[in-house]
Amino acid sequence: MPSLPRIDPDGHLLAAHTISALAMDAVQRANSGHPGMPMGMADLATVLWTRHLVVDPDHPTWPDRDRFVLSNGHGSMLLYAVLHLCGFPVTMEDLVNFRQWGSPTAGHPEYEPHLGIEMTTGPLGQGFGTAVGMAAAEVHLNSVFGDDLVNHRTWAFVSDGDVMEGISAETASLAGHLGLGKLNYVYDDNRISIDGPTDLTFSENVAGRFEAVGWHTVAIDGHDPEAIDEAFDEACRETDRPSLIIARTHIGKGAPSKQDTSAAHGAPLGPEEIDGWRRGVGWPGEDFHVPDGVRKFFANGMERGRRAHSAWKERIASVTAENPETAGRWSAYHDPGPVELEGPGFEVGAGLATRRAMGAIFDEIGRKVPGLIGGSADLVGSTKTILSTGGGFSRENPAGRNMYFGVREHAMGTIVNGMALHGGLRPYGASFFVFSDYMRPAIRLSALMDIPAIWVFTHESVFLGEDGPTHQPIEHLASMRAMPNMSVFRPADAGEMVEAWQTVLNQRSPAIILGTRQGIPVLDRSGREGGVARGAYVLRDGTDAVVIATGSEVSVALAAAAALEDTFSVRVVSMPCVELFLKQPEDYRRAVLGEGLPTATVEAAATYGWSRFAGPDGLTIGIDRFGASAPAGRIAEELGLTGPAVAERILTWLDSV
Repeated sequence: MPSLPRIDPDGHLLAAHTISALAMDAVQRANSGHPGMPMGMADLATVLWTRHLVVDPDHPTWPDRDRFVLSNGHGSMLLYAVLHLCGFPVTMEDLVNFRQWGSPTAGHPEYEPHLGIEMTTGPLGQGFGTAVGMAAAEVHLNSVFGDDLVNHRTWAFVSDGDVMEGISAETASLAGHLGLGKLNYVYDDNRISIDGPTDLTFSENVAGRFEAVGWHTVAIDGHDPEAIDEAFDEACRETDRPSLIIARTHIGKGAPSKQDTSAAHGAPLGPEEIDGWRRGVGWPGEDFHVPDGVRKFFANGMERGRRAHSAWKERIASVTAENPETAGRWSAYHDPGPVELEGPGFEVGAGLATRRAMGAIFDEIGRKVPGLIGGSADLVGSTKTILSTGGGFSRENPAGRNMYFGVREHAMGTIVNGMALHGGLRPYGASFFVFSDYMRPAIRLSALMDIPAIWVFTHESVFLGEDGPTHQPIEHLASMRAMPNMSVFRPADAGEMVEAWQTVLNQRSPAIILGTRQGIPVLDRSGREGGVARGAYVLRDGTDAVVIATGSEVSVALAAAAALEDTFSVRVVSMPCVELFLKQPEDYRRAVLGEGLPTATVEAAATYGWSRFAGPDGLTIGIDRFGASAPAGRIAEELGLTGPAVAERILTWLDSV
């Protein structure tokens, strides 16, 4: 890396002051926000963006750019100001409209890659963990395509709050274990939180903690540009350790009475304090003032990224022209075509857990989706989510596609998101469904950002049996279905599992795929193939009533309908994905559910949400209590989820309507 000229202290100071001023003015105009962090990290941001970060504001999403994550997203005006000054498509009008309806400058950064915003941040710790996933994606793709096509760094600004959140311990541990040397974090050690000084609650040796899990650390004055520059260089010289740059800063730097106080954290400074800052640094009284030369100062730094992007385009054109195999592989990772899964062929009537059916197609998925990568939180033997070739992802084998997350569900969720955000990969994370509770913040962010993360959960009902209620999900299905922009698939058998995976792989939004622990019958779905992609379809026709079921209860509903056939003609509808069904045209939905037929629902989970289909006179059969420790068969009998028990309830109900 060629050495840079020495820092121009006057140019740097003017640029850093501009960031601070824009942040103060935007927060004051919105009467809402966090001015202190941008003021405290302005020096750090100026050095990073003008001297180190490799990005191209004209092409914000080019694949080999550096990634930057503002994990302390409450200081969002820092990012917006820098993006604007560097020439990204964030306008002055956007800054003026900070935190207003329809503006891209939201209260916390929201994923807008075309603007240079790499992820949605705000929930502390999520950015910290997600950036680890970005770095893992880079090292994996680098091992596949080499330095010519993939060779960049991941940077993140993190806060006391990020370091306090438990997720930072999980993800830092794994990042150190994997030796992610192109991962650089800048820790804003301002020692202030909302409630006051951090020493109210926080006195640990942060450097010692990170060094213990394999990180390189360095402590600096976060307002000394020369020290900042050297620390960034030092971090970039690391090859097999992630770096934590501990920058001692002053929140609200320069504010006459609010510097180093919690008053600078989460509220406007007020006109008097802003005027005092302006007088102290000799700043004009004009709001949103950008001095002459500041944009040019940042633009000079952006030439580094423009040159790198141009050189990368030449390399990829040369490599792909000379090596059609590489060209095809690059396309398969970055622009995959439709995926069609065949499956091994399952014997109708055989009892097979849908998690095992998933395991039976996993190698086929891996062959047809070369970017598939992921793993389980120490449960791969139970979730059956492993590829038989390629080995495990590690510092020795970064080309491995099986990731071993350990007992770190929080970390797994954010790392999967990071790999999805990075691009070029189709990541998944797997665990028991009840442990989605640990992963919910990351799952929610995947939905909020609309990224192609795949969440695989097995042991998805009380029928996992003897482990008991601590491991038996009840409310989880209703909770996940309540999440906007999330598709939840609960396949009824092995065939539906194949179709569920095919459907998910052919969409670019996040999805949850559920698998049973217990064996359930492989259904005769002849002539009904493709129904999963539409969310629901008719498995058994009937004219007197409709029973909607999901997952393992579809075979129960079929048994109940058969038991009632001498009395009532009951239609059975399998609804593996409620969200997809609700997106279907109205005529299809009517054709599946019938016109004016009494409707019942059956699912081994909380009944919440099923009234939208059953209606006020319908019947909802489910479990509105916690489970029990017993064999699955006994649980089904006690909770009335057998074919005969469901048939009896339906008969009583139909006799009354």
